[in-house]
Amino acid sequence: MVTGAQVFDGRTPEHRDVHVVDGQISALTAAEPPIPGVARIDGIGCTLLPGMIDCHTHSSGDATEIALRFGVTTELDMNSMPAWMDGVRRRSATRDDVADIRSASFGVTVPGGHPTHWMEPAQRNAYPSLSDPGVAKKFVADRVAEGADYIKVFAENGAALGEPDLPATPPDIVAAIAREAHEAGLLVIAHATSRRAAEIVVRNGVDGLAHVFVDAPATTALVELFVERGVFVVPTLVTLGAALGEYSGAELADDPRVSPYIADDLRDNLRRTWTPRHVASRIEYALATVGLLHGAGVPILAGTDAARVGFHGTCHGVSLHQELRLLVQAGLTPSEALTAATSAPADVFAMPDRGRIAPGLQADLLLVEGDPCADITDSLSIRRIWRRGVELTRTH
Repeated sequence: MVTGAQVFDGRTPEHRDVHVVDGQISALTAAEPPIPGVARIDGIGCTLLPGMIDCHTHSSGDATEIALRFGVTTELDMNSMPAWMDGVRRRSATRDDVADIRSASFGVTVPGGHPTHWMEPAQRNAYPSLSDPGVAKKFVADRVAEGADYIKVFAENGAALGEPDLPATPPDIVAAIAREAHEAGLLVIAHATSRRAAEIVVRNGVDGLAHVFVDAPATTALVELFVERGVFVVPTLVTLGAALGEYSGAELADDPRVSPYIADDLRDNLRRTWTPRHVASRIEYALATVGLLHGAGVPILAGTDAARVGFHGTCHGVSLHQELRLLVQAGLTPSEALTAATSAPADVFAMPDRGRIAPGLQADLLLVEGDPCADITDSLSIRRIWRRGVELTRTH
């Protein structure tokens, strides 16, 4: 039982005692005297949060182990080779010292399209690509057979981030994929970093965006389209800022609440940005767009695009705390930013057993010193972490 803490239940804070039995939250009660045989954890001066959900990662290797050290109890992988993901899934199913995982498996692209230009030849040759909407049904069926939890579509020509001119997945293939995925009961999430590409994929049936666009601010008409179509957005401000060379995670790399728990290569990666490119894109456009979308009621979900090493400026687990700060900078309140990393993704991605602190839910919990509902930077002041009611021993 956690006593004396402020409890953020996924939407609002309130002082309650939280009871956990056999890995589940059994009750929330007013302050109670000691109960014989029941262990009590003093939460005075602390806030108890639901375990956080990172809605955009690439989770190979030990990524889920690193994520859990920072209170991220679930990661939503947005593109991975199935051979990588099989091992990660097995670990998350049987171990409580790693984060849980969901995955898109392979994302949809076209020959020569993003992200195959980053791959070694062997990986590139193994990556499925589409040039005909008529094979959308088979593509989705193959992903379902691999255990995909949702479908990812790449609609990226590279221009917004200064990449080489790339072929983007055309609208008819996006529409066909969306139709087949919905027939299979799966959400479709699109990678698009330009305003025009975002509009195209939303008009062609995707459910959400894996990034906010950076080449121009949102127009009123586009915000209205997002509201009309009911899409959600995972901004990934932390990665976009690093991609544009505007900021990195250097401040967190040197934070004493972070540095003891990550290896040197991860700290180095947090400090890095991509080489600034000669593009018109600006992170200020992304921040302004997030504020407009949030104000209009578009669901904003927290995600980082973190990879083990290589996506400069990021680190699993750590970067979600930076993303929360950026969401606040974009106009969300601290409580709304926390909702974007807890109950909101649980609702959107149909994970009813997590994302909130309520009776009957999985005891994925994060106890932090201070009040992140007032000062979002307190989210990193981690005192204790539990996954399925099992406390994590935080080590490097």
